Amino acid sequence: MEFFKTVIKNRKIIFQLGKNDFRNRFANTSLGSMWGFLQPFIFMIMYVIVFQFIFKQTGPEGAPYVVWFMPGMAIWMCINDGIMGASMSIRLYSYLVKKVVFPVDIIPIISLFSNSFVALFLIIIATVVCVIYNFVPNILMILYIIFATYCFLISLTRFTSALSTLVPDFSNLLGIIMQLFFWFTPIVWDLSMIAGHNKILAFLKSMPFTYLITGFRNCFMGENIITEKFGLYTVIFWIITIIIYIWGNYVFKKSKKDFADVL
Repeated sequence: MEFFKTVIKNRKIIFQLGKNDFRNRFANTSLGSMWGFLQPFIFMIMYVIVFQFIFKQTGPEGAPYVVWFMPGMAIWMCINDGIMGASMSIRLYSYLVKKVVFPVDIIPIISLFSNSFVALFLIIIATVVCVIYNFVPNILMILYIIFATYCFLISLTRFTSALSTLVPDFSNLLGIIMQLFFWFTPIVWDLSMIAGHNKILAFLKSMPFTYLITGFRNCFMGENIITEKFGLYTVIFWIITIIIYIWGNYVFKKSKKDFADVL
């Protein structure tokens, strides 16, 4: 509870530094912050062009590939950018850790808030595209998935930000791990492809990444991930998230006294 009290108490600082962080990334370019939105958007569109219009792929049950792909990719980019950015945030804001009395606990939250601008943009684009194809989303389910995503990100980055600060090489290892998760998570492929491998299927469904990506897709496919098909995995997701938070919070609190010394 102490962590959440700190976040609420310093919410104005989080909002201000988060906005400044996003603007400063592209401060020396002509288009400025537009690059932050343009780069991931072009990346997503290239996948759609290759798989839907060149390879003629379709989504499950004949849905257009773009409707199946874009929601999953939007959530993945939110997760990936959030984890990588927040994990390196304490080193990025090292001057705050070393030179002034500053609530170090909120630094990863600042990074998550900064990355949320692009994440929200991609979610809106995915939603608009799906609506164009007559796949109307369940707004309440979208809000639930966004909430679940950020609960997971906050929990995980409590651990990864502390470890990346104490062990700089961990950030490089984390980048490799996230690349592996990209291919092991059903982002460009569907779980139905491994329907005959029950143990592998159950393991993949238990992964938080799979739960969040599948959940956001289901918002447009008329399924409720909380109760339908993935009901058990909803329980598993929240158990994993809570365990990660408890462990990450313990590691962060034990480690933060050493941050100033290693930076």
